[in-house]
Amino acid sequence: MSQANIRKTALSAVGVVVVMASLGFAAVPAYDLFCRVTGFGGTPLTAQTGADTVLEQTVRVRFDASTSKDMAWEFKPVQRTMDIKIGETGLAFYEAYNPTDRVIAGSASYNVTPYAAGGYFTKIDCFCFTMQVLQPGERVQMPVTFFVDPEIVEDDEGKFLHEITLSYTFYETDVPDDRQAELAPAAVGATDPAQTKSSVN
Repeated sequence: MSQANIRKTALSAVGVVVVMASLGFAAVPAYDLFCRVTGFGGTPLTAQTGADTVLEQTVRVRFDASTSKDMAWEFKPVQRTMDIKIGETGLAFYEAYNPTDRVIAGSASYNVTPYAAGGYFTKIDCFCFTMQVLQPGERVQMPVTFFVDPEIVEDDEGKFLHEITLSYTFYETDVPDDRQAELAPAAVGATDPAQTKSSVN
């Protein structure tokens, strides 16, 4: 094989690697979007309003919570289970506590099991839609509003489900630069105005 052919083959191989790597990176957000739209892999769907129909049939929803190994928060569901009618709008709360002396921001990933329920478990509002920021020593209760789509009773697998588990995992994230200044005074701790005045004098 001539030097020109060898060089051409090598360049082609490099090109294939670059293209494949680019597709790999692009596939991550594409896959995430696919899951959110279809409920694939147990990813709950989202909606602006509740279901149009409420059935007499009920389902038990279990609530699960965990944190990544580098997240210092304490995080747990306020209630462990909830029995709810299919199509009925439910409201549940999770509690997060920051036991440290620093501001910590967190983002939550989530899914439902069994995976067959992913296409029917629908969130209307959720703390997981946005980043959460807790001050040192702050404890908060965060709501999630949801319903189980009545169409689940028409699904070959879904119609046999009597229990669904909603799970969240919180990960620490960087506080955005545009909020650093806003959160800095709170991170140090509130100062008593009287003490401030006396220290100045």
